[in-house]
Amino acid sequence: DGAGESRIGGGGGDGSVGVQNRQTGSVNLKYVKLGYHYLISNLLTFCLLALAVVISVEASQMNEDDLRQLWIHLQHNLVSTIICTAILVSGLTVYVMTRARPVYMVDFSCYLPPDHLKAPSTGFVEHSRLIGYFDDDALEFQRMILQRSGLGEETYVPEAMIHVPPRISMAAAREEVEQV
Repeated sequence: DGAGESRIGGGGGDGSVGVQNRQTGSVNLKYVKLGYHYLISNLLTFCLLALAVVISVEASQMNEDDLRQLWIHLQHNLVSTIICTAILVSGLTVYVMTRARPVYMVDFSCYLPPDHLKAPSTGFVEHSRLIGYFDDDALEFQRMILQRSGLGEETYVPEAMIHVPPRISMAAAREEVEQV
């Protein structure tokens, strides 16, 4: 028997099958895929970081005479200056446009109105009938919409809608907003 082998069955010479454990010596491809995805999605950042390191090393090795020659070169070669500036601006634009946008998680809370503002679907349709604005076809349509909308028996309505007839005014709307 080998070290990576196990026997299924009796374990002797009675026709048992040897199974090789293949996962111990191999790399889990899931982690390779995750690493590759991370590398590709941050490739521009890694390239800019490498470029910054190279520029820093070169700049640290320059002496005063080299800096003076670079300054004279940039003053007299406008084309080089414009090309370098355009490349820098283009690179920064691509970096800003392709980076991942932050996702903000917002905590929220729900307002629970008083129990007297509950409006079960049957009560809502009955209230609509008492108002007198709707005929039988419109009331049947409301009943059908309420059944299909997913509104439950724990649905609430504003205070102004409980009254017959409903109080439709700016003062009632302001009270509703202040209540919430």
